[in-house]
Amino acid sequence: MEKSNKAFVPTLLLCLLLGPLGIHRFYVGKVGTGILQLITLGGLGIWSLIDLIMIAVGSFKDKEDKPIKP
Repeated sequence: MEKSNKAFVPTLLLCLLLGPLGIHRFYVGKVGTGILQLITLGGLGIWSLIDLIMIAVGSFKDKEDKPIKP
């Protein structure tokens, strides 16, 4: 399976530092869900926590459905 052209470390750091604002989703090209996270403040933190875990274990995918892996 082909890896994403988006880097793992920036995605992880953006989620860790700005997760409730959904900036990591804008970075990987998921603008629609990025806007939803921005409006809901990351689903009151739950959505951004789930994203953080998914990024850390390597199961988070970009807009083109390619995994962002370390």
